[in-house]
Amino acid sequence: MVTKIQSSVFLVIGLAMAYAAVGHAQLSETYYAKTCPGGAQAVAKVVSDAVLSDRRNAAALLKLHFVDCFVLGCDASILLASSKYNVAERDALPNRNLRGFWIIDQAKAALERICPEVVSCADIVALAARDAISAVGGPRWRVPLGRRDGSTSRERNAVINIPRHNMTYTQLVDNFKKYGLSEAEMIVLSGAHTIGVTPCSGVTPRIYNYPGSAGGADPYLNSSYVWERRWMCPNSLSTANNLVALDVSRGGQTFDTNYYANVLQHKAVFKADDALISTWNGRNKVLDLSKSQSKFFSEFALAMEKLGRIKVVSAPYGQVRKFCSRRYGE
Repeated sequence: MVTKIQSSVFLVIGLAMAYAAVGHAQLSETYYAKTCPGGAQAVAKVVSDAVLSDRRNAAALLKLHFVDCFVLGCDASILLASSKYNVAERDALPNRNLRGFWIIDQAKAALERICPEVVSCADIVALAARDAISAVGGPRWRVPLGRRDGSTSRERNAVINIPRHNMTYTQLVDNFKKYGLSEAEMIVLSGAHTIGVTPCSGVTPRIYNYPGSAGGADPYLNSSYVWERRWMCPNSLSTANNLVALDVSRGGQTFDTNYYANVLQHKAVFKADDALISTWNGRNKVLDLSKSQSKFFSEFALAMEKLGRIKVVSAPYGQVRKFCSRRYGE
């Protein structure tokens, strides 16, 4: 008969093993060296073709990785489709404008042809984000592999955890801190807004009929920015879903430091962007990054590698999906 002391020891050991597998997994860049030696190259080819066809796909893939990691960790839960009985993360309100799922599906199909049921969807998302940013002039970073796919994806988890566009500085710091990311890393990762698009419905509330504004626009915003955005986004329901670049400089899809210049000049789209310079620490960090692209790139690369390790699940836990939108066996 097992004593109470023995039971306690077994419980502690079990919890320790589970903790080691989730969040502190031993990832490695050579994880698939023997089981799928050409896997990373296959993903890179699909991503390269997708970005070449439309540079906006780079931001789409980066955002997929970000929102995936911020909800239950980097386990590809963002890719799971909703069912009759469950609304998945991808269909939550903050994720309604997510794009790029088809690129991940193509990469997975390519991998299934050369090494079936070996490479996880979570690893594909991580690789795709890195390769996409590199393709639009951004930095490359290490992507250690070995993540496994999760089986849980719920709308509520996305609503609770994904940063909102109207967050204050303190709220942003607290949100990132939950995942082990520092105040400085929050500002660095916000620099991803140097690429990407948003529907006009995300822009118009600050440039038309802004509460308490005699001119109709948020008085915080630069006047030239307001007129530029009004030209792009007329105050009409018919244009609400039109996509416009977050950063219009250099075509809006080149990875650079212009985002920080926009923030300093009051030309950023979201309130959360404005919040970055609402504190002494934040303003100094934004100024620092705006002056050095090499510094921004190096810090962004380090922060992305750290992001990619959030609450990772590794073997023997989790699964490797055959189709990224469906749990294994479905």
